[in-house]
Amino acid sequence: MKKRLLILEDGTVFTGTAFGSDKASQGEVVFTTGMTGYQETISDPSFYGQIVTLTYPLVGNYGINRDDFEAITPAIRGFVVRELAEQPSNWRSDMSLGDYLATQDIPGIEGIDTRKLTRIIRTKGAVRAILTEANAEVDIAKIVAQLQETPYITHHVREVSPKAAYPSPGRGKRVVLIDFGMKHGILRELNKRDCDVLVVPYNTTAEQILAMHPDGIMLSNGPGNPEDVTEGIETIKGLIGKVPIFGICLGHQLFSLACGAKSFKLPFGHRGGNHPVKNLRTGRTDLTSQNHGYAIDIESLKDTDLELTHVALNDGTCEGVRHKNYPIFTVQYHPEASPGPEDSNYLFDEFIEMMEIEAAKENQYA
Repeated sequence: MKKRLLILEDGTVFTGTAFGSDKASQGEVVFTTGMTGYQETISDPSFYGQIVTLTYPLVGNYGINRDDFEAITPAIRGFVVRELAEQPSNWRSDMSLGDYLATQDIPGIEGIDTRKLTRIIRTKGAVRAILTEANAEVDIAKIVAQLQETPYITHHVREVSPKAAYPSPGRGKRVVLIDFGMKHGILRELNKRDCDVLVVPYNTTAEQILAMHPDGIMLSNGPGNPEDVTEGIETIKGLIGKVPIFGICLGHQLFSLACGAKSFKLPFGHRGGNHPVKNLRTGRTDLTSQNHGYAIDIESLKDTDLELTHVALNDGTCEGVRHKNYPIFTVQYHPEASPGPEDSNYLFDEFIEMMEIEAAKENQYA
């Protein structure tokens, strides 16, 4: 059993047992609070460049199966757990979590105090770290200095967005889905509603999208700082008022920036499947799945054409907006609910209804 170190940029060192890949890996350490759904977490493109910590203590007990992936290729840099289940027990399991991470060349560490690590992140914010083999040659001071000098990644979306457009055919409404790092759960929900989906890269122009004659636009989730995705912001500016739009997570942030709002980095982000969000229009509170490190400044909405529609009950941050003049709404959380909960799945039906209403208006005046 190989020993592995998790070294933080503040000099904190955790010693645990290695699993997965044998390579060293560097990234930003974050934590997620979901009790299940580690397979969806590993394969969520929004975790690009990050070493992900699970706060739930036992991970891997139901293995890895063929159905629960949110992307074909995982984008995480490492995986941190308290206890790894090496012998999964589930009828759908194809392999163990450790074996899967080994095939994907992703290192993991188990047996550390994940509660202590989580408290550090909650106090100091997401921190840069490295996973490396524990041996006598490791120079902790040198690694810490290296971490402190390493610039933060700014090209997240470019790495996880597809290089070319592709279809996911249906006979219903045509939806152009701009993929900033899409979870496949979003595509599944549109497919369930028989949408004719065209998935396009993050840097597709508004002119190219409108030439596809969409009934609606979906802005997907994705990783990183929304201010870095200048191409996406410009595209969205060219689409506002032309066609109904529904945005999720990074898509929500990019739309808000396109309308003149401002974003900021959260101290340690919102990640997990148990975040309560209040709908200000209905008074209803949903438990939501979330994964983001940035949020929209509520005060900055005052100088825009956006109405605040949802707030996080944990910290009062913006969780959704609606355009005052056009059929556009966005949410910060994940209504596709992979791995869950499914409280807000109805938003996809509202998107379909919004497209139908707009199509009826066009037919009326045709």
